[in-house]
Amino acid sequence: MAGPPRQIAQNKKARFDFHLEEEMEAGLELQGWEVKALRAGRANIKESHVVIHRGEAWLVGARISPLPEASTHITPDPTRTRRLLLHSHELRRLIGQTQQKGYTIVPLDLHWSHGLAKVQIALAKGKKKVDKRQDEKEKDWQRQKQRLLKEKNQG
Repeated sequence: MAGPPRQIAQNKKARFDFHLEEEMEAGLELQGWEVKALRAGRANIKESHVVIHRGEAWLVGARISPLPEASTHITPDPTRTRRLLLHSHELRRLIGQTQQKGYTIVPLDLHWSHGLAKVQIALAKGKKKVDKRQDEKEKDWQRQKQRLLKEKNQG
């Protein structure tokens, strides 16, 4: 019945700026107005990252814009820090890996899974400028190769 996860927001820059080592899915601890805003697609995770503090994972910098018809008795904070819900063995692995030099945790996308808001996170290592240029060259070559194959098959 439940099809593939429905995407809310994506962080395309993460795949360009980081070497992704290990991916996992985490739940989000949200308030009611945030769930309604997510259902309306009002989220942005481009400038966000994950920090580990006191044995818990937190999503920092994610922006969920409140709907104009949000309740008047609350004051929504679009960029508040939100707790990630992970199993203890996943948290222990992330804590161990992030203590190594150069590793960080980046959010890749925000999506619905079985009616629950989830965030896909990855253990990542920063790319150097040379690596980014190499990736661009590889992408350009793949595009050119597809174009040449298409022309050959048509002709």
